[in-house]
Amino acid sequence: MEELLRAHALSLSYGSTEIIHAVDVSIHRAEIAAIIGPNGSGKSTLLKALARLLKPHSGTIEFLGTDIWRKSERDIAQKIAFLPQSAEPPGDITVLDLVRMGRLPHRKFWDMFSKEDEEICREALARTGMEPLAMRPIRALSGGERQRARLAMALAQQPEALLLDEPTTYLDIRHQLALMELVENLHETLGLTVIMVLHDLNQAVRYGERLIAVHAGKIIADGSPNDVFTRELVRDLYGVESRVSDVEIAGRHTKLCLPERVARRAHEH
Repeated sequence: MEELLRAHALSLSYGSTEIIHAVDVSIHRAEIAAIIGPNGSGKSTLLKALARLLKPHSGTIEFLGTDIWRKSERDIAQKIAFLPQSAEPPGDITVLDLVRMGRLPHRKFWDMFSKEDEEICREALARTGMEPLAMRPIRALSGGERQRARLAMALAQQPEALLLDEPTTYLDIRHQLALMELVENLHETLGLTVIMVLHDLNQAVRYGERLIAVHAGKIIADGSPNDVFTRELVRDLYGVESRVSDVEIAGRHTKLCLPERVARRAHEH
């Protein structure tokens, strides 16, 4: 499988504090990967670095073999779409206005909006089920509808890779499942490479073909959920004892994590 993104000996800092420590990771084309880890572990920092939003103080990140920091921000935005955890657009713009913003990396500032641009935006709206709401103001949308509108904007970029930072945060369970099923469908139908940071372990295991576990700025497990997702990994990441079981959900084999209690540390015995 072709390597799309690759980080080598990657280290990132905020001020004098190093957050990511000499990480190596490769993401392949048309892969769907979930990054998990406790708060403050560096998972969102790693995702932002892969999106060329944070510059490493050492190490490299390559997109199709070329250092992403040798490419312009616009070039990368044509290849990688990043949706942050919370970035509220102005409430008075419409869904269609928001989606049109996804075309900015492909146009010069003074260019007129072309028929092709409009068709791409309409397709993005249709794929996310937002076409009936195209003229509705963003402020009038529910949380789930806003996330789908933002996803449509990302699709309008026509990216090869879609990077999502905790996309289901603040959504109820129905809208969480609907969004995850939509992301999975886009991955399958468009061949999108998807990398997403998720807090919900059961969602990560169910929808991720690959699991990347980050703890204290390092990757401590990387592989298919069937291979790497264990009660020991949950304990190492979160300090929680859990039961991890093999189950079948909607005709698909997956794993289910049921937390039991906070793990006792060695000094507590």
